[in-house]
Amino acid sequence: MTDGPLRPDPRADGPSIPVSGPGSPGGRPVFLPDELDPTVFDEAFLRQLERLLLLLRSPVRGGLKGGRRSVKRGQSVEFADYRDYTLGDDLRQLDWNVLARLEKLFVKLYIEEEDVTIALLVDASASMAAGGPTKLQFAKRAAAALGYIGLASEDRVVVSALSGRVARRQPGLRGTGRVFRLLAQLSAIEAAPGQTDLVAAARHAGAQLTGRGVVVLLSDLLDPDGDRVVRELAATGSEIVVLHILSPDELDPSLEGDLRLVDAETAAQVDVTVDLAMLDDYRARLAAWREGLADLAARRRVSYVPLSSDVPIAELVFAELRRRRVLG
Repeated sequence: MTDGPLRPDPRADGPSIPVSGPGSPGGRPVFLPDELDPTVFDEAFLRQLERLLLLLRSPVRGGLKGGRRSVKRGQSVEFADYRDYTLGDDLRQLDWNVLARLEKLFVKLYIEEEDVTIALLVDASASMAAGGPTKLQFAKRAAAALGYIGLASEDRVVVSALSGRVARRQPGLRGTGRVFRLLAQLSAIEAAPGQTDLVAAARHAGAQLTGRGVVVLLSDLLDPDGDRVVRELAATGSEIVVLHILSPDELDPSLEGDLRLVDAETAAQVDVTVDLAMLDDYRARLAAWREGLADLAARRRVSYVPLSSDVPIAELVFAELRRRRVLG
């Protein structure tokens, strides 16, 4: 490992982003910076990410040979097992040594490496701009880490921003040489003004999926039909991971007195008096909402991970997601 910063692949097309900037320690690159989280996407951090893999519950069939092992038997280089020869099998796969010993025809089976698509769905609704650090900034940094893990596994990584009623999908990327392109795509995502129909946007994202793979939704799910978002994605047949991101202030408000609350998307207003009883009721409702989403996710075989936007990215990927068997 060298001490210098990573360099973009000269074969990668499209614009790159700066590899250094003010405040970058030792001239190393700092991407998607967050002053409350010292993690930087420098070479050392990326090398640690390369040791991880997004886990799949079931084999994935793809059109290209990727970097993942599948239980599907094919014609790769790693021997797996034998089976009896049947008429029409490829004679090149016969094991002639076994035939000489046992006088029976057996076909050699191999573990096949298959193509997997990692789809990163980043909620870019106006509510994601709230918090300190903002939920959107946390989502982009988490997506960057997961995306790089996919690139290092030779998976295809696709980024989509959910806003309005659509999912704005970026061109797919493959290989660690595209890390700068991945970070550029994520850095360009901004919270959209106005109202976002998260259900419609998730449905649009699902319609763009090809084959099976892993879909990671990074969202606060602050939609009247947030549970339907989970159902829409689960219906695609892909492996679904939901990173449910709320800000520290949303998880534990420090409000008090007479206040006017304004909806970030619809501008609807409501006057409230915040006291201890109201805060206790809020926390109880919040806990029930998250528990309901967790129950729904368990029934639909979705990995549900509730998070605060102030969790360090290193803690997220190396501890929380490994504990929940999202990464391994």
